[in-house]
Amino acid sequence: MTRPPSTRPTLEQVAARAGVGRGTASRVINGGAKVSAKARVAVEEAIAELGYVPNPAARTLVTRRTDAVALVIAESEERIFGEPFFAGVVRGIGSALSEANRQLVLLIAQAGHRTGHLADYLTRQHVDGVLLLSLHDDDELPQRIRSRGLPVVLGGRVNDTEPGAFVDVDNLLGARLAVDHLVHLGRQHIATIAGPADMVAGRTRYEGYVAGLAAAGRRVDPRLVAHGDFSQESGEAAMRELLIRFPGLDAVSCANDLMAAGALRVLREAGRAVPEDVSVVGFDDAPLALTTHPPLTTVHQSPERMGREMVDLLLEIMANPDQPPHGRMLPTHLVVRGSS
Repeated sequence: MTRPPSTRPTLEQVAARAGVGRGTASRVINGGAKVSAKARVAVEEAIAELGYVPNPAARTLVTRRTDAVALVIAESEERIFGEPFFAGVVRGIGSALSEANRQLVLLIAQAGHRTGHLADYLTRQHVDGVLLLSLHDDDELPQRIRSRGLPVVLGGRVNDTEPGAFVDVDNLLGARLAVDHLVHLGRQHIATIAGPADMVAGRTRYEGYVAGLAAAGRRVDPRLVAHGDFSQESGEAAMRELLIRFPGLDAVSCANDLMAAGALRVLREAGRAVPEDVSVVGFDDAPLALTTHPPLTTVHQSPERMGREMVDLLLEIMANPDQPPHGRMLPTHLVVRGSS
């Protein structure tokens, strides 16, 4: 049985209809220069008349562009789809890429469960650039991708010193604003539920806590420091631990809103009134902060803006590949609500 002839118009048919060479038609279709206005109009009219649709694979070979950008998030699916921070970043990235006529490829790459297939996929044959989010200190993925010649922008940083393009928020200042607020309220025993120590966000927010105490002439009491992994469950566990170690604490600064929500739940179960007995401050200003009881005082950051800035920086690097890598730091500010 023979297949019927294809009715899909070809590049050669477009060139013939326009009365130009195949190379001229190809340059018009792929946005090339050195084409006269008359030839460009003729080719565009032929495309419209014939209903020609370029072959994406062939176009990639000509332009060496896929018009696709990968977003790699190094977390579990449970956290990615359960925490508002990730939703905000993805929303900002998706909107910015759509406006730039680029496609988003979302890849989940939980650290510790990653295979070599991910790094093998991230090549110029598949994407034009890579956005990385939520990496930990020991993650080698950024270096592996850069070795393939792909531009990379990090959401946050892998560590405090590695050069490279990144977009981050001023975590240190934001956490210090939280402690300054609690000090000015007259709180004497300010605890913290810090984030993971192997992430820059976790470390710098803890450094902001330390800096805020130092500015008030106070030292860190180890009994008032507990760590979580940014989940609500870890916030609950840390708050129980803090109450056992230091029952007289009267404030707690949390490294994100989910852990603060966990702390509020445990304080309520323990019969501690918020904010009368204990003031609580979070970090993120996620929609969750408006639904806790009482509404949560928190440090505002904009995940959606971070996503947009990541795309803007990546496109800038792609247009100017020889420029030195640099970072962008976004501001934070305190939003005071009922929990303090």
